[in-house]
Amino acid sequence: METFDTALLDAYSQAVTRAVDLVGPSVVTVEIGRDTSRRGLGGQGSGFVVAPDGLILTNSHVVHKARIIHVSLSDGRRLPAELIGEDPDTDLAVIRASESGLASLTLGDSRAIRVGQLVIAIGNPLGFSATVTAGVVSALGRSLRSRSGRLMDDIIQTDAALNPGNSGGPLVNARGEVIGVNTAVISGAQGLCFAIAANTAQFVVGRLIRDGRIRRSYVGVAGQNTPIARQIVRFYNLPASSGILVVTIEPDSPAARSTLREGDIIVALDGHDVSGIDQLHRLLTEERIGKTTTLTVIRQTQKLEIDVTPAESPRH
Repeated sequence: METFDTALLDAYSQAVTRAVDLVGPSVVTVEIGRDTSRRGLGGQGSGFVVAPDGLILTNSHVVHKARIIHVSLSDGRRLPAELIGEDPDTDLAVIRASESGLASLTLGDSRAIRVGQLVIAIGNPLGFSATVTAGVVSALGRSLRSRSGRLMDDIIQTDAALNPGNSGGPLVNARGEVIGVNTAVISGAQGLCFAIAANTAQFVVGRLIRDGRIRRSYVGVAGQNTPIARQIVRFYNLPASSGILVVTIEPDSPAARSTLREGDIIVALDGHDVSGIDQLHRLLTEERIGKTTTLTVIRQTQKLEIDVTPAESPRH
């Protein structure tokens, strides 16, 4: 029995060390500052090289509003970097270091991972470079609120320990394939850590390199989730008993140019049921920019169809 346990532990250790050997050279420390005379002011995080020409993936919250960015490589070199683009709604950013020929990683297919499989997080928390933690995938398909207030979907939950400074580092499987980008820890909890799925990152990275941002549409309302009276739900055979109460309409917005009114309750967009703000956000994609869209609303006891033409969401 002891021999079996020892062999099992050896196999586990070998899997972790093999993955670290593959991934470690591509993981960097990301330092941000406000001016050249105060190194590191504003904090630091982690990142990893995704293209040999110096493209590095990290978290948006690590580099947001940074005036100066430097990256420290695993071989000790410290290089200046520039922001290529960021997306606070998915907490991802791409920066470029002033160096080519760097060891890079490829984003894997996060749809192939399973709950319970081994994962390894590599980063530089609290100034301790090349820190490795291991654990398992605790859950898939979680949702997590980004710092912009928008809900991030398809989040991976893991018990691989993360600490401040791990943000932006890779979460990899036993083969060294990147399956996620470490992003958050629930403060005060044990073993509740989260990563943005690699498939989400793959899409975002491509758009950030191309456009410097992710384009989304908006209609220009401030709303809140609200219940709908049961008799109205029954009368109109609504699929949900809640919707979005329009609290204010932004001046000179798409909503302001429509017949939408404050006090209306939005229940659908182009036939897609909307029971809350997060569902509406998911539907307001780039493809709807400039295209006439129909909002279904409840106004007092009436059910109305209102045309609105979403515009491009303002930058953060």
